[in-house]
Amino acid sequence: MTDTTKILEEMNERSREVFRRVVEGYLETGDPVGSRTLTRSLSEKVSAATIRNVMQDLEYLGLLDSPHVSAGRVPTQQGLRMFVDGLLEVGDLDHGDRKRIDATLGEGDKDVSNMLDRVSTALSGVTQGASLVLAPKHEAPVKHIEFVSLAHDRALVVLVFADGHVENRLFTPPPGQTPSSMREAANFLNAVAEGRTLSEVGKAVREEIARRRQEIDTLAADLVESGLALWAGEGGQEERLIVRGRANLLGSGGEEQDLERIRTLFDDLERKRDIADFLDLAEQGDGVRIFIGSENKLFSLSGSSLVVSPYMNADRKIVGAVGVIGPKRLNYGRIVPIVDYTAQLVGKLISDRG
Repeated sequence: MTDTTKILEEMNERSREVFRRVVEGYLETGDPVGSRTLTRSLSEKVSAATIRNVMQDLEYLGLLDSPHVSAGRVPTQQGLRMFVDGLLEVGDLDHGDRKRIDATLGEGDKDVSNMLDRVSTALSGVTQGASLVLAPKHEAPVKHIEFVSLAHDRALVVLVFADGHVENRLFTPPPGQTPSSMREAANFLNAVAEGRTLSEVGKAVREEIARRRQEIDTLAADLVESGLALWAGEGGQEERLIVRGRANLLGSGGEEQDLERIRTLFDDLERKRDIADFLDLAEQGDGVRIFIGSENKLFSLSGSSLVVSPYMNADRKIVGAVGVIGPKRLNYGRIVPIVDYTAQLVGKLISDRG
């Protein structure tokens, strides 16, 4: 049992109702909720002084906070967590939301990248937040790998898969590369890649490098490692992390400090430093997960919340994730079923496409 669950169980009915009404009022308006407002909405008729005493007790427990000198209160991060875990009422998916998501996906496009891009756009539009979609890696066996130097700081890796799929990815090679070191790196990779998927190639190459470090030219080894880091999910024409709806957050008003935190969040996303961590977050539990503020190790600087759910392929293996980022005062009861439905739908579409 978590600390917040224990606190909730030990609260009496009056404290629980006051707490729930403060959180719901804050999630709806973003404003502090005062005792006079609560006297008009509580099921039990009590004085404003009594409610103020209850709110002070909740503040002492770390569940509410007073942002200003006024008597109004807002939930703390701990308070929001307790509300989400113990009091949140998740409704059924709204029929209109379902239709908008279904309509976006029902265009018969066999290209997974295009389909996932539409998913991200639809999710952002329906939720009025920023959406994240982590696309699955291409897991067919690799047939051939080639590096092409374009400039001193730009190179291209060409990946040819056994199923005929071809990917061209731009990356920044380590300093000092030469055409011969690139050929050596490609020859080395092709020797271990045949019949293996990219994930298997990565593991095999790291093991091989550890065994043969002294035999491989240092520059070639650096290039191999740079290429592997790229394949793990950075950059490229087929980005694994699709982000849509930045304007929804930047245009939602708020204090300048909050906007700056949101800009920091998107700078982080654009650098795509944490794609692997994003999937790790989704894989740590079944179904939809909610991360509030600093609980979210990816976007702790943003002061945002992330609602995320993994999706699976036909083999019931988690291959990607979908999520929504918004302010901490998200309408969690509405967002959770949207993310859950979208993740299940994407999983089915991925499975149908093999």
